[in-house]
Amino acid sequence: MRIKKIINNNILCAVDEKGNELIVTGRGIGFQRHRGELLDPSAVERIYRMEEKTVQRRLQELVEKIPVEHLNLTEDLIGHIKTQIPQKLNESLLITLADHISFAILRKTQGVAFSNPLKGAIMCYYPTEYQLGLYCLKMIRQQLGVALQEDEAAFIALHIVNAELNTNMSEMYEITKLIEGTICVVEYFYQRKFDRESLDFSRFVVHLRYFAQRLFQDKVMEDAQTEQDELFRQLIMKNCKEHYRCAQCIADFVRNTYHKELSGEELTYLTIHLKRINPAGTEQ
Repeated sequence: MRIKKIINNNILCAVDEKGNELIVTGRGIGFQRHRGELLDPSAVERIYRMEEKTVQRRLQELVEKIPVEHLNLTEDLIGHIKTQIPQKLNESLLITLADHISFAILRKTQGVAFSNPLKGAIMCYYPTEYQLGLYCLKMIRQQLGVALQEDEAAFIALHIVNAELNTNMSEMYEITKLIEGTICVVEYFYQRKFDRESLDFSRFVVHLRYFAQRLFQDKVMEDAQTEQDELFRQLIMKNCKEHYRCAQCIADFVRNTYHKELSGEELTYLTIHLKRINPAGTEQ
């Protein structure tokens, strides 16, 4: 590897033999070094390389602003997160999470704390990610000696879900609010509270995640094109009338709140999930 830019004594931008840009860290790795020099491999502690060039540029911008220990800790945290999340995570998580953690630590030293109004919803709808957020807070406290408030676990959870769904943070807030609003509609319709820890409820929430993502990205399921698919939809409507009416209430909520229309296909899949979480409906 050859040095392209010295960011500070501990961080360099380098280029490998294939011309790929890398971020290289190591104690004193940039001290009295110059652009164009070859790197001593023994001085390299960590190497960061993103697949997308735009993401690599964002990483370089970030490492010029935050302490290297924040970046290294975030990489370790993501390594643990990947062992707990089956989905592939967007590589930008390293940048967004390191930036968030570093800024949260800075705010802590300045005595500024942010509350998360969606904390309750995040704990309920993203329980795995929230627990991972708590794990991150524990490691930040142990390794950096900074005790962040629990609201930060909810923020971290959203970053993780964002990396799962390949969305942005503002969209994640809207997805979470839509899930919460949909659950309110469903519980009002059936006049009951659902067990948040049940498997069927968890499956319903996962469906709502991807349903909301499709909705905000204008990629809702298209209506069935084949005769067989249409027959299946008609069968669901006939045998699950109550649940289909609930799905239509969700469609009304989406239309009135977000000014978006649901396809018949989306209504069908909502109906199937509604039957799972409320099998003992009023109809027989």
